[in-house]
Amino acid sequence: METYIKTNETHLISDLNVETVDTDKNVEIVIDKNKEYFECDICGENFFQKLFLKKHFHSHTKEKPYSCIVCNKEFSQKGHLNVHHRTHTKEKPYSCDVCGKGFSQRRDLKVHYRIHTNEKPYSCNVCNKDFSHKSNLNVHLQIHTKEKPFSCDVCGKGFSQTCDLKVHYRVHTGEKPFSCDVCNKDFSQRSHLNEHFLTHTNEKPFSCDLCGKKYPREDKLKQHYRIHTNEKPFSCDACGKIFSRKKYLKLHFRIHTNENFSCDVCHKVFSQKCHLDVHFRTHTNEKPYSCDVCHKNFADKSALNGHFRTHTNEKPYSCDICGKNFSHAKSLKLHNRTHTNEKPFSCDVCAKKYSHKSALNVHYQTHTDEKPFSCDVCGKKYSQKGALNVHYQTHTNEKPFSCDVCHKEFSYKGSLKVHYRMHTKEKPFSCEVCGKGFSQTGNLAAHYRIHTDEKPFSCVVCNKEFSIQSHLNRHFRTHTNEKPFSCDVCGIAFSQTGNLAAHYRIHRDEKPFSYDVCNKNFSRKSHLNEHFLIHTNEKHYPGEVENDFL
Repeated sequence: METYIKTNETHLISDLNVETVDTDKNVEIVIDKNKEYFECDICGENFFQKLFLKKHFHSHTKEKPYSCIVCNKEFSQKGHLNVHHRTHTKEKPYSCDVCGKGFSQRRDLKVHYRIHTNEKPYSCNVCNKDFSHKSNLNVHLQIHTKEKPFSCDVCGKGFSQTCDLKVHYRVHTGEKPFSCDVCNKDFSQRSHLNEHFLTHTNEKPFSCDLCGKKYPREDKLKQHYRIHTNEKPFSCDACGKIFSRKKYLKLHFRIHTNENFSCDVCHKVFSQKCHLDVHFRTHTNEKPYSCDVCHKNFADKSALNGHFRTHTNEKPYSCDICGKNFSHAKSLKLHNRTHTNEKPFSCDVCAKKYSHKSALNVHYQTHTDEKPFSCDVCGKKYSQKGALNVHYQTHTNEKPFSCDVCHKEFSYKGSLKVHYRMHTKEKPFSCEVCGKGFSQTGNLAAHYRIHTDEKPFSCVVCNKEFSIQSHLNRHFRTHTNEKPFSCDVCGIAFSQTGNLAAHYRIHRDEKPFSYDVCNKNFSRKSHLNEHFLIHTNEKHYPGEVENDFL
């Protein structure tokens, strides 16, 4: 039986047992009545209804007779237009009986329902992995074939799916067709919009059975779960390194391909475009993320999230060994090195090793004597930006951190933290040799030199050596006769803050040091020690009295 397709020209139909189906644009389809199905003469695809064949035929003619009245997008079938129109009306007539989620297409509801039934009807022939969506299987198969048949006309990048190519192309066009109804923020991908929308609803319906942590999406929960299972299903074809997330593998693979993103201003190179975008704000000084509590602005969202924990005091990252909690994952990673004694950063000059890169940078300046950070007010220079920031508050007299117990104010959060240990009597840092406890690591380091007899600080005038920098500074004033600390009441000057503090007690008539035998009080501990010799009949020789003013 021969069949023909009638176009603008007239063709002979060789059998009378056929009928023609009119289509638009002067095209007719010839159908064989003897067959139980309807076959397309162009591609051979079969249909059980004449209407479906007619609709299918538009795919060959590229004809799109149905147009959207809102955005003018054209479609080959009226049904496709109806489905598309729901993107404008937000209509979702098909809802799930289990969770109530709405869908604009019946097909999407059917696929969604497999989440509840855990049905995965599509299986990979290579590795037997099962999938709930046929499209997911097709994408997965390209992992085995390495096939990327769709390439970008602009940059040549290859993709395994047309939809991925379509999304990628928006990088070049800057198109962001998905808009948030709440804040009107635009996105290039619907998935990004959906993820963003959860920031408004704060909805996190998926929780981890092991640690209870909640996530807004099921795929995020699955990624998190690999922390517990230590599963790393993604491996690099070049070097064999394995990763828990595909994103990390893609980022790693750029090491082999040398693919990167360069800053147009300073030419610094980044492996991720998002990191380049954040970096670029250092040039524009743009800080689009603002804290709702104190209104401080930040260049990237992760910095804002980390800062916000200073208000909530949230510390979600816990050390498996000692149980100490941290507000940042990076802080936990650095802390873990105290247990492993790992020191991955080594000085090129003296080979000394450090667990923190920042500590290495500070140490390195002892070789170069470099102090790149200078104060705009007095010109004083510092080797660290943090030290400059602390110093700057001596000019502004700004003290934003206050003690809850005694209300003493501090210009630096670290100073408040150290001060607070006076109230709690906490001494978390102990000497490995004698067990003595200290409230600060700096004091422990200085104390440790008693055991090692190390005196790294020497006087340039008389070569006398000291174990602590502050002791050298105090000693050096004996050569310069400098007395930078003066009394506000009488104007007398002192070379040490301790002496000034002890002197103040004369004006306040304060005598905090008392002897239990005779109940006599003294303004200085050294005076108490001298008085003690009267009771013991010991003779005092110069230099024996302890120089303790407080």
